[in-house]
Amino acid sequence: MHLSKVALAAIVATGYHTVSMADPSNESSIFSLNPKNAQADSSGFVEGQSLTGFTRNWYSRERATDTPIFRYYNGDRERVNTRKRNTWVQGTLINYTSGFTQGDVGFGVEIAGLNVIALERGRRTVAGPNNRTLTNSDGDVEGQWSKLGLANLKARFSNTVITAGRQSMATPVLADYNNRVLPSSFDGVSISSKELANFDLTAGTFDRVSPRNEQSLTAFRGKYGNASAESGRVNIAGFTYRPTKSLTTSLFTSQMQDIWKQYYFRATHTVGNNENLGLVTAFNYYKTKEDGDAKLGNIDNQSLSLAITATHTAHSLTLAYQQVNGNEYFDYINETAANYLANAQYSDFNGPNEKSARVTYALDMAGFGATGLKLSIYTARGWGIDGTHYQDSGYNVKNLDGEHHYEYGLGASYVVQDGNLKGSNLRAFYFAHRGSENQIDGRVNELRIITTIPFNFL
Repeated sequence: MHLSKVALAAIVATGYHTVSMADPSNESSIFSLNPKNAQADSSGFVEGQSLTGFTRNWYSRERATDTPIFRYYNGDRERVNTRKRNTWVQGTLINYTSGFTQGDVGFGVEIAGLNVIALERGRRTVAGPNNRTLTNSDGDVEGQWSKLGLANLKARFSNTVITAGRQSMATPVLADYNNRVLPSSFDGVSISSKELANFDLTAGTFDRVSPRNEQSLTAFRGKYGNASAESGRVNIAGFTYRPTKSLTTSLFTSQMQDIWKQYYFRATHTVGNNENLGLVTAFNYYKTKEDGDAKLGNIDNQSLSLAITATHTAHSLTLAYQQVNGNEYFDYINETAANYLANAQYSDFNGPNEKSARVTYALDMAGFGATGLKLSIYTARGWGIDGTHYQDSGYNVKNLDGEHHYEYGLGASYVVQDGNLKGSNLRAFYFAHRGSENQIDGRVNELRIITTIPFNFL
């Protein structure tokens, strides 16, 4: 499928900004060695250790406004439809990270323990199973559960680190999901290199994911595809390159074996400053093709977004456009946050052939004497969802014919600035989504209140 006119225009616009608006004093050399040697500065295994963590209270109240979209098990183990779902859980993560031993090659370890207590335990109210509250096979809530979130061994040479074991990642094609009470993580081996000052390299191979709300490890699969299509391995590689102080680019590829190969490109350009007028332009592009046995069938999907954010003192305004070119959903790996497209809010706005637009206004109340308090409001709309030309069975899209939807949301967050609770944050969000008859996200309102308190023992 050809690259869309919007993608070409975005690339040209990004290049124009780079040439015509960048301050020449911001120019960097094409490649420059990192002046610091992290391993040479190592203080030692014990001397560099830390013991940190956080406790998080996560509350959600969901209400379907039309057709019931949630289900729970009744006493006869029958699935019953309901219009409401509540979640209230308390999660705690304690993370031990050693320093690196001294020498040309340093070694270190990382171990994190996770514990969750369910504060809301009503079977009907929780409406499990879902990815918010852990339930057993009868639909009863697990009152408390624990697991190892991270457990790995690291080796470092200069500014290059190899990690083997359960770990977190933050890339556009594989990223741990931290939007629930506790984050996901991945089992495998990775390498991260920062030998150049303006070039970061990441690669890895992984065979299991530890979901946000499960005790066991599971195989990889697509978030929107047939759940029975599982992959035994995910491979990733990519880099982030900063040719100037105002321009950052990223190029990544991933393979979910026997399901798909995915390619990603990002360019972000910054100009001006917030005191007068700052502009940030961000272009994201994904291309997805089937791989190997193609367990989700043939895939030919190109998805892109372009977002421009203008900031003046305490105010910021974002305008974003997103487009999916393909007869299947723009898909990404389940239990990951590997969707960097601009319009992913309550909905991902990723239906087949969908176009969407978003407007967001944010206000930093520090300029009004309330440091740490931020407010935001947004609205997003998607249209033209069409899966009628889909020929395979990996995605349930053939009934999508001209579907559309919209949503809006309000958000407030506050970070404690000093005292014993410094760094603690309280976030409250309200979402309202309205979809047409067959649009996947339905008609629902949701309130989330999340409190996170960090702590540092060492």
